[in-house]
Amino acid sequence: MKAFVSRRQFVGSAGLLGLGAAAGLLQGMPAAWAQDYRALIVIDLAGGNDGHNLLIPTDGAYADYERARTSVLALPKDSLIALDGVGAGHRFAVHPAMKHLARLYNEERLSFIGNVGALIEPATAEKVLNHQVRLPVGLLSHSDQAGFVQGAFEDTSGWAGRALESLDSALRHPSAAVAVGGNRTLVQGRFSPVSMALSRGNAWWGKSQLTNDNSYLTESLKRMARWQFTNDYERIYTDTLKRSIDDAVMFAKAVDKTQTPQADFGSGWFADQLKFVAQVLPVMPSFGMKRQVFFLTHGGFDTHANQRGTGSGSPTQDELLAQLDAALSGLDHSLRASRMDEQSLVLVMTEFGRTLRPGSGGGSEHAWGTHWILMGPKAIGKTVHGRFPDLIPGGPDDGDVDKNGRFVPDISADQVGASLMQWMGLSQEQFLSVFPNLKNFPKHTLPILRS
Repeated sequence: MKAFVSRRQFVGSAGLLGLGAAAGLLQGMPAAWAQDYRALIVIDLAGGNDGHNLLIPTDGAYADYERARTSVLALPKDSLIALDGVGAGHRFAVHPAMKHLARLYNEERLSFIGNVGALIEPATAEKVLNHQVRLPVGLLSHSDQAGFVQGAFEDTSGWAGRALESLDSALRHPSAAVAVGGNRTLVQGRFSPVSMALSRGNAWWGKSQLTNDNSYLTESLKRMARWQFTNDYERIYTDTLKRSIDDAVMFAKAVDKTQTPQADFGSGWFADQLKFVAQVLPVMPSFGMKRQVFFLTHGGFDTHANQRGTGSGSPTQDELLAQLDAALSGLDHSLRASRMDEQSLVLVMTEFGRTLRPGSGGGSEHAWGTHWILMGPKAIGKTVHGRFPDLIPGGPDDGDVDKNGRFVPDISADQVGASLMQWMGLSQEQFLSVFPNLKNFPKHTLPILRS
């Protein structure tokens, strides 16, 4: 006779968060279906990455960079890794920790999108200083701007979540929006939940192994998810529980079907999250997926102090960029090995940039426009898209009354999002329902992808 497990015991041992999404676990699909699969992997550099020390001009503009940043933040020119060719009117190099990123750039598998940021409408520094343009609320606030560039300005949904809901029914799936590690604004829809995935595995809920149907704990848990209630609160609870279980089982089965990628992603929490995505992505089409967005966070970029160097206690930008470089290299290697690279795009974004002038603590302060990264063979690589700002505090691109080098973006985060979601299948007629502020821009998308 099986032991009785109470509802209270299950809730306590499973740690149910009610954050899952319906998986609708479908049986394996024909191999041809996988050819119509597309995945967007979005990495958020939380805290506001200092783009000035990510992408550096090495022509005459380097003198402006070095003068403004001083020895506190300026990277020595001979330490930089040069990029081939000319983009946005300059020759460029990258941070010395980004050797793999430079290689991918030179191989035309990676590009930069220059001077991106939160915009309601096109703006210039002159208009900002003269109060002639509408600005996002809470412009230098982490929470406000992280939400804004991810699309949460009218409600809590994000642009990727809204876009996935708007796709043709043949491309939609209840588990298309995946948050890896916790943060989910970008992939949150207006009407649909988010699938929560963990790199350490989704199979175990407390003492219950969800993939073991012979376990009385698993059987009891799944029975709870089938309970029927007339009370709306209880009904929604059990529906959410069922969706969470279905999601957990799907990701557990995906891990069981695959091997851990052999590429070097580096070490640490972020590397493990990205390795998990690389592992499960190739088998996602077998669960009926056509379009999918994975959202991950690499945190620690709020570098007010000790931005340079190593061993300061909390990771410096130098150390964080080295972690990003290793993880992106591992992801690229794994996607090539699984032959999923042609069906994938990787966007590296952040809520805002940092001031060109150093702050008082050996770091930089909150600013506005910065540079994002786009990776994958579908990206038009080996270039810097857009216009690169003049690196002169108080110059023509500086929207800061104190002349600290807070550059006004030339490209809206929404224009980047619309370009990528169009590749995923979003029609032009649906743009304004997903990106309402695009109505203020003459160009809704950017020429950043290969046809």
